[in-house]
Amino acid sequence: MKRAQLKIDLNCDMGELPEAIADGTQEALMRSITSVNIACGGHAGDEQSMRTTIEQALQWKLAIGAHPGYPDRGNFGRLELKLPPKEIAASVFEQVRALAEVAERCGARLVHVKPHGALYNQSVRNRGLAEAIAEGVALWSRGVVLVGLAGSPMLDMFREAGFEVAAEAFADRRYEPDGTLRSRKFEDALIHNPEEAAWQALGIADRGVVIASDGSEVAVDAQTLCIHGDTPGAPEIAATVARTLREAGVTLCAL
Repeated sequence: MKRAQLKIDLNCDMGELPEAIADGTQEALMRSITSVNIACGGHAGDEQSMRTTIEQALQWKLAIGAHPGYPDRGNFGRLELKLPPKEIAASVFEQVRALAEVAERCGARLVHVKPHGALYNQSVRNRGLAEAIAEGVALWSRGVVLVGLAGSPMLDMFREAGFEVAAEAFADRRYEPDGTLRSRKFEDALIHNPEEAAWQALGIADRGVVIASDGSEVAVDAQTLCIHGDTPGAPEIAATVARTLREAGVTLCAL
């Protein structure tokens, strides 16, 4: 059955790669999306990269969000760490606060917070981690949207903590039959073909489904779609996704 969702947000993780900022890749991506999730000192990012990314986002009239991850730059925040919940909450708070302070100096405000990498993936099923993330953000403010995997318990935890939430799906990642993301240890975890990513995005926005790694159809109800900025060819992927959605009558708008 056609769901005909009329609008959806396109978000992208940014401020993570100095070379992408320097060579124009990051700004090229901004032409196609509606929201940015900015690395804020945990897995990547520093004051300069935060400022530059915020200034670019303001020029393109994009919603600005924080992208806190495990404080593990060596592994880009993609290695599962076993940290006490209080330590995770404190780290999330410091990262969000750091970005918020830079944003304020730039005349911007934070709209949302989306965890990064292993912190995100672990909190999909780990209530304690989801609680720690919410606690860390709440130490700064509850007036932002928390982004989490569509259909996952982490969204329930965020709601219970008093936050507005946005369910997220992925245009450039493959799914498992249970609705979780396919691990990056598999070669086919990422979708590199722009047309394939666009069709997956359209399936989510228009019918509320994705095709899992085993060929089965999985229901996905999402308000925001992610395109990873560090995927090779990301600007072309984003442009193709945005064009395909608009041509199908889907309005792209920030959270």
